[in-house]
Amino acid sequence: MNLLNAIFLGFLQGATEFLPISSSGHLVIAEHFLGVKDAGLPFDVSLHMGTLLAILVYFRQDFLSMGKSLVTRSKNDKVVLFHRRMSGFICVACLPAVLAALMFGHAAETFLRNPLVVAGTLSGAGLLLLLAEKRGARTRDLHSISLTDAIIIGLSQAFAIIPGVSRSGITMTAGLFRGLDRQAVARFSFLLSAPIIFGAGVYNIPAIIGQGLKPDTFPFYLAGFVSAAVSGYLFITFLLKFIRTRSFKVFAYYRFVVSAAVLLFMWL
Repeated sequence: MNLLNAIFLGFLQGATEFLPISSSGHLVIAEHFLGVKDAGLPFDVSLHMGTLLAILVYFRQDFLSMGKSLVTRSKNDKVVLFHRRMSGFICVACLPAVLAALMFGHAAETFLRNPLVVAGTLSGAGLLLLLAEKRGARTRDLHSISLTDAIIIGLSQAFAIIPGVSRSGITMTAGLFRGLDRQAVARFSFLLSAPIIFGAGVYNIPAIIGQGLKPDTFPFYLAGFVSAAVSGYLFITFLLKFIRTRSFKVFAYYRFVVSAAVLLFMWL
């Protein structure tokens, strides 16, 4: 690990965490083909904390409104009720991912963490995204999200523990199948990612303490954290602007190209 590697991995994490193209899949590919190795679990957590900061800063008004709605007694204010309902839906949608991570997280980080698996899941999830773009009605906005939507999107998020599936990609795909518009599925997916990333970081704290931290690695953690936070914020901004006038199809095609490239390099 060196400083340039830390910055590169941070940028890659921030960019691919929010685009529907799989951050874990790209990191597996980078490590395998470019010879870029991370600095272990603490570095991985620092990258994810960087993307969490990007979400919290970009959607700070949404999170503040949801927080206020939980301590406000109003039963008639539509805005308060909307944010209170969103808070509940996010909690419900997080449960399947938490259970999947506890039950199958180790397998996903060991047996499934290889380029061939990533090539297959990139293509498979890309096909689902294309189908969702074709079949989805895209007539419902964020205010129309129901408990059923939250449960289905949450169940889909459980599959994101498999490298190459993409948490943002699979949740956006599920939302499109439910008839939500692109802005709604993207915003809900981003809001949903905050507690998942935070929970994963907290869960890994005991393991990090057990491993111990080397003082000379802190510059790498900081560089990766800042890089992930900055690139994450920029790519959240980019995606929300991009899908105002364009579809997710380009990301599905990108997944096919990367998948084919991985298979070609493996064959060669």
